[in-house]
Amino acid sequence: MFTAGGTAAAAFSRSRRFFSTSKFHDAFGSAIAEMNKEMEVVFGEVPPSGLAGSVSTNPLVEEQQPQLKSQELPLSFTDSNTAQELSRHKFSHIPDGGDNNPGGLTHVGSRGEAQMVDVSAKDSTKRVAIASCKVVLGEKVFDMVSANQMAKGDVLTVAKIAGINGAKQTSTLIPLCHNIALSHLRVDLVLNPEDHSVEIKGEAATTGKTGVEMEALTAVATAGLTVYDMCKAASKDILITDVQLEGKTGGKSGDWSRGKV
Repeated sequence: MFTAGGTAAAAFSRSRRFFSTSKFHDAFGSAIAEMNKEMEVVFGEVPPSGLAGSVSTNPLVEEQQPQLKSQELPLSFTDSNTAQELSRHKFSHIPDGGDNNPGGLTHVGSRGEAQMVDVSAKDSTKRVAIASCKVVLGEKVFDMVSANQMAKGDVLTVAKIAGINGAKQTSTLIPLCHNIALSHLRVDLVLNPEDHSVEIKGEAATTGKTGVEMEALTAVATAGLTVYDMCKAASKDILITDVQLEGKTGGKSGDWSRGKV
C-alpha cells in the first residue's frame, strides 16, 4: 500500500521522466527545424544571429534571451513569433535594389523582392504616351452599336468616360505605379465596318518624374472592357485584342514609337 507521500513522490518522478525524455526533445527540435526550413524557402536565408536556430535543451528552464533589435530575426519559431511577424522582420532590413540590381529591372530589388521605384532624383519633364486596342464585335453586335440599339445605352460614350476614369485609377489598380497628376487625357473610339470592330486609342500626358505609359494602356483596356460589358447581353463572342503601347515621348529613355525600334 502506498502512503500519500509515496503516491506524490511517484507522480512527481513520473512527471520528471515525462518532461525530460529525449523523445520529447527530439520531436520538439525536429518540428522547429522543419518550420525554419519552410520559412527559408518562402523568405530566403536570413543574416546570422546569435539567436538563430536556438532551442532550449531543458524545457523546464526558460532561457533569458536579449531583446531583439528591429533588424534581427530568429530562425526558430516560438509561440510569440508568428509567420506574419517573421515576414515583417525579414523584409525590414532588405536594402533598396536601385541601380545595383544586376538584372536591370527597376521594379525588382537586389534580392528579387518587388519594390516601388524611387524617382525623387529624376528631372521633371513633359511626358506623353499613346496606346491602343481593338474590340471585335461581330456583324450583328456591330450593327446594333452603330444604330445605338443596345439595351444599356450609348456604348461608345459610356466606354469613353470609363476609359478616362480608368486611367485616373491606374496607381490603385497597378500596385507599383506612381500616383501621377495627369495634365491631359483623351480616349477615342471609332467603329470599323471592315472587321466589325471598335478601335480605341488613348493618350495621356503629364509633366513629372515618371512616364504615363501605364495610364494610356489602362485607359484603352478599361474602355475595351466597358464595350464588352455594354454588349455582352447580345453576344459573348466578343474579342478584346491588341492592347499595346503605340509610342511615348520624354523621360530618360527618350522617345519611342512602335515600328521604329
